[in-house]
Amino acid sequence: MPRNHAHHTAFTNGFYVDEGRDFAVRLLLGYCASGGADAGEVLATIANCPEEHDLDWSNAWLALGRRLVEAGDASSAAGHRVSAASAYLRASNYLSQAFDGLDGFADDEQRMPIFAEHRAAFEKFLDHGDFTAQRLEIPYEDTTLPGWYLTPKTGHTGATLVTINGSDGSVSALWCAAAFGALRRGYGVVLYDGPGQQSMLFERGIGFRPDWEAVLRPVTDYVLKLPGVDAAKLALYGISQAGYWVPRSLAFEHRYAAAVADPGVVEVRTSWLKFFPKPLIDALDKGRAELFNREISLGMKFSPATRRMWDWRARPYPHGSFYDTMQALVPYTITPAIAEQIVTPLLITDPDHEQFWPGQSQALAAMCRDGIATLARFTTAEGADWHCQPMARALTDERMFDWLDEKLAR
Repeated sequence: MPRNHAHHTAFTNGFYVDEGRDFAVRLLLGYCASGGADAGEVLATIANCPEEHDLDWSNAWLALGRRLVEAGDASSAAGHRVSAASAYLRASNYLSQAFDGLDGFADDEQRMPIFAEHRAAFEKFLDHGDFTAQRLEIPYEDTTLPGWYLTPKTGHTGATLVTINGSDGSVSALWCAAAFGALRRGYGVVLYDGPGQQSMLFERGIGFRPDWEAVLRPVTDYVLKLPGVDAAKLALYGISQAGYWVPRSLAFEHRYAAAVADPGVVEVRTSWLKFFPKPLIDALDKGRAELFNREISLGMKFSPATRRMWDWRARPYPHGSFYDTMQALVPYTITPAIAEQIVTPLLITDPDHEQFWPGQSQALAAMCRDGIATLARFTTAEGADWHCQPMARALTDERMFDWLDEKLAR
C-alpha cells in the first residue's frame, strides 16, 4: 500500500512535551554509540509511557533493567562474557533511569534498593568487560571516594583520563560519555563519585562543594601512583555541571596536560534562574529573603512538579530556606581572576541550543588566557545540539579525543 511520507519531527520537536523527559530519551539514544542502550529497547519502552509524570515511567525502565540483568546472568553462566557485559551495561543505564524517575514519588527506603540494583549491574559489567578494572578507594578528607581504574587489555599508551561527573549523572552514563571512547584509543580511565554525586550523596549524605580542587588534588595524587599512568599524559574530562568544576580545579591544579569541559559553565545558578520570573530574580539579587521564600513556597503549593524539581536540584546543597539554597549557589562561579590562573590547554564544547548554560562556553573561553581555550562547536545540522550533545556522542568522541591525542603527544 502507498504511504504518506511526512517529515520526521522527533529530533526537532522532541519525544515528549516535558523537557526533562525528552532530554532523558535523547541521552539514552546517545548511549547507543557506546553500547549503553539499544535504540529499539528505548523506543519500545517510551511507546508505553504517557506524557504525565507518574510511576509508569520508572516502572517501565525498572522492568527492562531487571530483564536485562537476568539475561546477563544467563549469558555469564553459559560463558558468553561479551553478551553478558552488553546486557549488564544497558541494564545499569535503564535502572539508573528507573531510580531517577522515582524522585518525588517514593522515599529513600523505596528508592535506594533500585540504586543498589543499578550499581550492582554496573559492577557486573566491569567484571565482564573487555578491559581491566580495578576498584579504588581514594583517600579524601576523613573518608574515601569510591572509584574505578579501567585500562585496555592491550595497547595502553600511558595516557590517563580522569573524569568528573555532572550534578546527577550515573557512573554508567559517564562510561558512555568518556570511558568507552578513551579505552578504544589506548587511554586508561579513572571514574569516581565525588562529593554530592551518586553514592557519596545518596548513601553518605555528603553534598557538593564549589572548590573542587580540594577533591581533584587527592584524586590526582592517588592516580599518579596507579600502574601504567604516565604523569606527562594526564588529561581531565568533566561533563554537564563539571563544566564548572573542571576550570575551577585547573586554576589551582596544574598537573594536567590537557582538559575538556563539556560544556563550559561560568555560573551554575543560571540553570536555576531560568525557571524564575523576573520579580523573583530581583528579590533574590536585592537580598529580599522573606519575599523570595514566601513567593517560592506559594508556587510549590500549586505545582507539585515544581516542588519535586526543587527538591531534586537542592539535595546536594546545604539545607535551609529557599533563599539560603540560592545563596549557596553563588560561589559556584568562574570569575576572570580564576580563569586567568588556568594554564592547562582546555577544550570547551559549545552546542547549539544549550538549554542550561547558554552562551557560557564562549564566555569561559573569552576569560581564559590567549591560546589556552579551544571552542568545539556542535550544530543542529550535525544532530549535535542540546546540552552535552546527547545524540551525537560518537561525533563528540572524535573531536574530543583527536584534540586530546594531539595535546598529549606534545
